[in-house]
Order: sequence, then structure tokens, then C-alpha cells
Amino acid sequence: MLDALDTCRVSQKSEHSVLFAIKNCGTTRQWRAALQLFHEACRLRSAVGLGSYMAIIGACSKGRQWQGALALLGEMWEAKLEPDVIGYNAGISACEKGGQWQRAVALLGEMGRAKLEPDSATTLGSARA
Repeated sequence: MLDALDTCRVSQKSEHSVLFAIKNCGTTRQWRAALQLFHEACRLRSAVGLGSYMAIIGACSKGRQWQGALALLGEMWEAKLEPDVIGYNAGISACEKGGQWQRAVALLGEMGRAKLEPDSATTLGSARA
């Protein structure tokens, strides 16, 4: 966790460096560190865009943090950043891992309203939920 925080602090806090650090935390299943980095970047008004949101939602999914994944999807809409299929898939996956099938189905409905076409990962995640 400290290595990821140091990576973010030492860098210029560009979206690329924030994204790299969050992805690093996500791949090592350190979702708490990923959230801390994300919120630090937001607090410092660093460049936080679609890629950073996708990475943090993915980290939440890997950490079985469905509440965090859903909250972040909501934050994206508030920030005028529309989630893509990958973001919805991560949210659906987090719900599936957390046993929240109703929420997974609701996300599938949101995808339709957003005019996004579900892919094989979406269908598989929804079926498992």
C-alpha cells in the first residue's frame, strides 16, 4: 500500500500516474489503498477521468466491495462522466461477488437506458449473480 501511495505522491499526479497507481493496487487486491489514492487525487483536484474511475471500480470489484463500486458509478454520473460497458461489468461483477443479484440486474437495466450493448462478460456476470 505504501509503495502505491509513494508512487502517487512522487509523481505529478497526472491522470496517467493516478491511473497507474490505482491499477497497481487493484491487481494486488488492495482496494483500500486504491480508494485512498483515488480520494486523495480528487481532494487535490488532480486529473481524475474515466480511466481512473474504471480502475477504482475494478479494484472494488476484485475486493468484493459492491457498495463502493455502486457509489463510484453514481459519482461518475454526477461528474458528467458516463460509465462504459467495462465500468458496468465491474459493477455487476462486484454485485455478483457480494450476492447482490437484484442490484446486478438493476445495473443491467441502467446499461440499456444508457444505450450500451452488454457483452459476454456482462451476461456472464448477470447470470452468476
